[in-house]
Amino acid sequence: MNDKKRFGLIGRNISYSFSKKFFAEKFLALQLPNHTYDIFDLPELESLPELLKTKNLRGLNVTIPYKEKIIPYLDQLSDEAAAIGAVNTISITENRTVGYNTDAYGFEKTLFKHKKAHQNSALILGDGGAAKAVKHILQKHGIPFETVSRSGKLTFENLAANDVSNHLIIIQCTPVGTFPNVNEFVHFPFESLSTNHLVIDLIYNPPLTCFLKKAGQQSATVVNGSYMLEQQAEKAAEIWNIQKK
Repeated sequence: MNDKKRFGLIGRNISYSFSKKFFAEKFLALQLPNHTYDIFDLPELESLPELLKTKNLRGLNVTIPYKEKIIPYLDQLSDEAAAIGAVNTISITENRTVGYNTDAYGFEKTLFKHKKAHQNSALILGDGGAAKAVKHILQKHGIPFETVSRSGKLTFENLAANDVSNHLIIIQCTPVGTFPNVNEFVHFPFESLSTNHLVIDLIYNPPLTCFLKKAGQQSATVVNGSYMLEQQAEKAAEIWNIQKK
């Protein structure tokens, strides 16, 4: 019986991803030698249908810049993925693709691992697929938020000190500062941060972004995206029914 199962990650310029190592170690620990995980760096999403024909392909993770763009290519969405409007995990069974969003689960775990009672409103920096998952969780728990984007009412250019001091949870959802561009960071009034703030940057590589360094210099509590990434990956493994023989 052929029980070979293939999984992987799709995105653009994603050679830095932790996913291959994470799942290789998981497969080893669960004694699943016929399970493999590959990086599929797709310059264009139009090549996805051909990839989906790959023999024994059972699941995919999805990262920047395809979390929203991938939806029209899928047969079905989970209720949560449909509500969020972004997908980061795909289950493939009998040529049928179902999209899920485990980013929301990972962010929820991260937020409530660190959130204090006085931190009860948020600023979301960015408006892409990851930010959509963040909004979903904040709405779920009744935490008010405002979004900072390039074209919204609140932009990186007009973000003021009082906007920051009035929101004690800051969530950095843009890819700015991701390896290899480790010296970059979004425009932000860091001097308005304080010991009362929780600052979460969803980036995990590097572990300490310039954004988090600058936030830490203002004595804010800083958290990177590593725990969120691990939690969303574990949830993806659950969806794919990856378990010990």
